[in-house]
Parts: sequence; C-alpha cells; structure tokens
Amino acid sequence: MRPAELYPDDLVYGHEAEAATGVPQAVIRKWASRGKIRRYEGNGRYSGQGHEYKTMYALPEIRPLADRYRATPQRAPRAA
Repeated sequence: MRPAELYPDDLVYGHEAEAATGVPQAVIRKWASRGKIRRYEGNGRYSGQGHEYKTMYALPEIRPLADRYRATPQRAPRAA
C-alpha cells in the first residue's frame, strides 16, 4: 500500500496545514526535512499559494506535533 493511500482525505498542502493547525508553513517544512513527518507528492493541482503545489503533508502526522508546538518569542528591538 502506498503511504498516500493511508491518508486519502487528510493530505493537504502547506498553507492548508497551517490554517488547520496554526503552525507556520516554515515549521512544517522543517519538521519534514528533519524526518518528523513525511512529504507526499502532490496531485499537480495549483494550490494558489506561490509555487508550493507539489508537496503535501498528512494532517494526522502533523496534529500531534502541532499540539506541542509553541512559537519562539521574538527578541525585542534594541535601542539605537
């Protein structure tokens, strides 16, 4: 069985995963590059967000990580 068949209704593009979980796309891509989640080949349809129409992610793999995700606070601007 192909991995994409495990999640036929749960495969989403990065911007859709961001909207569903609240985790930024950059973090989702980093998790994929570190092997925490898998990337899936897209279905070729244009997602409407830049050029990210080839990579999809499975929401069931993202949700457990998203539950533990905490945004890193940004540093305060320095006085000149």
